[in-house]
Amino acid sequence: MKVESKLIKTRLGLLNLAEHLGNVSQACKVMGYSRDSFYRIKEMYDTGGESALQEISRSKPILKNRVEPAVEEAVVQMAFDYPAYGQQRACNELRKKGVFISAGGIRSVWLRHNLELFEKRLHNLEERMAKESMILTEAQLMALERKKERRETFGEIETEHPGYLGSQDTYYVGNIKGVGRIYQQTFIDTYTRVAFAKLYESKHAITSADILNDRVLPFFEDQEVPLLRILTDRGTEFKGRPEHHEYELYLQIEGIEHSKTQIRRPQSNGICERLHRTMQEEFYAVAFRKKLYTNLADLQHDLDEWMKFYNNERCHSGRYCFGKTPMETFKESLILARQKMIGQLTPAA
Repeated sequence: MKVESKLIKTRLGLLNLAEHLGNVSQACKVMGYSRDSFYRIKEMYDTGGESALQEISRSKPILKNRVEPAVEEAVVQMAFDYPAYGQQRACNELRKKGVFISAGGIRSVWLRHNLELFEKRLHNLEERMAKESMILTEAQLMALERKKERRETFGEIETEHPGYLGSQDTYYVGNIKGVGRIYQQTFIDTYTRVAFAKLYESKHAITSADILNDRVLPFFEDQEVPLLRILTDRGTEFKGRPEHHEYELYLQIEGIEHSKTQIRRPQSNGICERLHRTMQEEFYAVAFRKKLYTNLADLQHDLDEWMKFYNNERCHSGRYCFGKTPMETFKESLILARQKMIGQLTPAA
């Protein structure tokens, strides 16, 4: 049912209720209308029937108050040329060109053309790119890059091949009697979903670097694929001054770029968070119910067995897995990584 139809039905209900109760004040109190509104609605209904009960409070636009067509065209073109500009910045830039319009006027024009939001201006740019063969300006390229950063902020990660981007996080497993607190360092390749996990009794920069040195980098070296970038949160075990922080120093030595999630945006590292949930439901909840662990080595052994199952046997519904296991996806997509390896030269004939 449309909003207009609901409004007419409500007003008719007010009139019918007043007739049924025989008391205008009581009907207005029940329906939330004033007596003045009741008599106005009744007069409209008596004069023109149901069609007269449509919403008439919305004023019609006064076209003569709109900006000149040339100014409106300049404002719309500004949204296309500089999608990242807000209304105030656009106002200032247009003033330099001799186009005088207030920031509120720019917003009004953008509203008429459905361009009031940054996302809508980018969508307009992408539509034009699809229809026309055009060369993008620096401002347009920067706006598209900003969109990519925002997508990563909200959990949409761009990844192109195995080793392009790895995601690492710390997971608190729990406190086991006789062992103490147990933390898990987790790494997952965002393209293939191949994952590694190792348990520790504490969390700090050395343990974060240890899993990379012990498990992750040897695996990528065996596959002859470099690990280019790692995404982590801003925990103290991942972030610090490189000269005094073991993890940051290790990444610099290995030539791995370090990207960090935006503050208070845990969904930025959502791939790792989702793996933690899977591990909790499919491994830890089952393992702790079946067995009483008295040392970290036994739990690590069972975790390693489950990780082998996860990587080699468990079908994955990841973006590029299409129902295959992570290792199958990794092997099939190795060609993508090798084609894009920087500095790879084909042998001369």
